[in-house]
Amino acid sequence: MRGPLFYSKILLFGEYGIIKDSKGLSIPYNFYNGALKIDEHKTIATKRSNDNLTRFVSYLEELQQNNPDLVIFDMEKLKTDVDNGLYFDSSIPEGYGVGSSGALVAAIYDKYASNKITVLENLTREKLLTLKSVFAEMESFFHGKSSGLDPLNSYLSLPILINSKDNIEPAGIPSQTKSGQGAVFLLDSGTTGETAPMVRIFMENMKQEGFRNMLKNQFVKHTDACVEDFLQGDVKSLFKNIKHLSKVVLDNFKPMIPKQFHKLWKKGIETNAYYLKLCGSGGGGYMLGFTEDFELAQQELKDYKLEVVYNF
Repeated sequence: MRGPLFYSKILLFGEYGIIKDSKGLSIPYNFYNGALKIDEHKTIATKRSNDNLTRFVSYLEELQQNNPDLVIFDMEKLKTDVDNGLYFDSSIPEGYGVGSSGALVAAIYDKYASNKITVLENLTREKLLTLKSVFAEMESFFHGKSSGLDPLNSYLSLPILINSKDNIEPAGIPSQTKSGQGAVFLLDSGTTGETAPMVRIFMENMKQEGFRNMLKNQFVKHTDACVEDFLQGDVKSLFKNIKHLSKVVLDNFKPMIPKQFHKLWKKGIETNAYYLKLCGSGGGGYMLGFTEDFELAQQELKDYKLEVVYNF
């Protein structure tokens, strides 16, 4: 058996801010994907995934008992498949901020949830919020706390605009220009990051009034402006706001930026050749880069592996 493919995602804007009701914009990234498969002859990799699913099933069973109104799974089928070697065959790198657990959650919901909301329905805001809350509970198994957005993005395979916690909608993003010099790209830090410890640091910082004010008056303000600019295709204003955002992150989110990249981050702001921002919770994995001239950014970052996500 092989299930349908679920794609990775990129949160272009909104990391950390969406915890505090900033806008956010998340897009599917089809370069990586995963699907459920059954492997009776377990290899080391498939066994690891299968063991992980065994633990996940116990968690889902408990979730279903405690909250039957939220979601019901075909537990019998799920357990049988896991016993028979079910695993998640995925090319999505883990700990890189591109939604590896989100794709797995979407795949499990798609195959085993009873009365599931399907992609083909008329997706009202209410249905989107229901899906998001189901996915948030499911994905909490992996991160301790989840917004449910990664699985939602993976499940729908559509760009999603987050206006606020209770207001999300599928978004139309400007179509890419193949001839454009500008690009959004991923920069590989070469190390993995873990979401839970980064979120803990953030929550600890949130206890300080100064940090809360910075978040509201600078971080959220520039994030919201970036989302608006991006959706309207206002590239000039977008880069002005991304520069501000990049600087705010460098000044206030240092633990989330791997140490060896502090200089590189600063250099981008000073030269305007590129601007870096977090991709997901940070601490490792990918960083997101924005540039108006990708060739120039490539020269400046020639020692690093870059992957283009979107062309301006």
